[in-house]
Amino acid sequence: MLVRTWNVFHGNAKPPERRAFLEQMVKLAVSDGPDVLCLQELPVWALRRLEGWSGMRAFGAVAARPLLASVELGRVLTELHHGLMRSAFTGQANAILLASRFRPLAEGSIVLNPRDFRRAQARRLELDRSVRLAWAKERRVCQAVRADVEGRVVTVANLHASSVPDRRCPDVELLRAAAFADAFAEPGEALVLAGDFNVVTGESATLAALAGPDWGFDGPIPGLDQILVRGAPASRPGRWPEERRCLEGRLLSDHAPVERTLE
Repeated sequence: MLVRTWNVFHGNAKPPERRAFLEQMVKLAVSDGPDVLCLQELPVWALRRLEGWSGMRAFGAVAARPLLASVELGRVLTELHHGLMRSAFTGQANAILLASRFRPLAEGSIVLNPRDFRRAQARRLELDRSVRLAWAKERRVCQAVRADVEGRVVTVANLHASSVPDRRCPDVELLRAAAFADAFAEPGEALVLAGDFNVVTGESATLAALAGPDWGFDGPIPGLDQILVRGAPASRPGRWPEERRCLEGRLLSDHAPVERTLE
């Protein structure tokens, strides 16, 4: 079972250009037939197009809602200059794409930084006002899909934690996401926790805890993007080299896809 995760940067290249390449990114990410594809930083309008682009079953979760009531108008305005507009009008979403051999059993999501949670954690961590304001700026979510794969049940959780200067904020969001995914999965089933965690090894108490005996996930790799697995043997995660995500000489996204295979 090939699992892949990619923060697609709203379809932007690196550095961003006037136009975007989201459809090309999705088609590139599914070109070798992965079983699971987790995506972050999608414009909300793209959720309804993912199945057509990918040929996979798509499950979306809106994180930051679009600024405009008309999602299509937000898309058109962003087309004026993707590098400048980015998510100003289109909002932000995550998605889990599954191969056709998966039979979905349940799906759900949780907000990672709701107001009450932020307030409680801000007091506990003694965050200053600037960090609190930055943390409240954009809603973030973790989504999960539980599916039967030819008689084997697996839960896939996909998150995009907050990008805040104080990394303790995404760290507590990651713990919240892990608790949600753990409760969503049935005991003894394989569990995949993937996405852009916005924390790194050596600085994250949560990553260290998840790799410990109480949580039972395997160890993370360097970088913000991770695929953690529990309950199934899996290959070491690998990150795409830059040449694999190039399109006509441009580098797609400011993140590289990460992937691994579950046995």
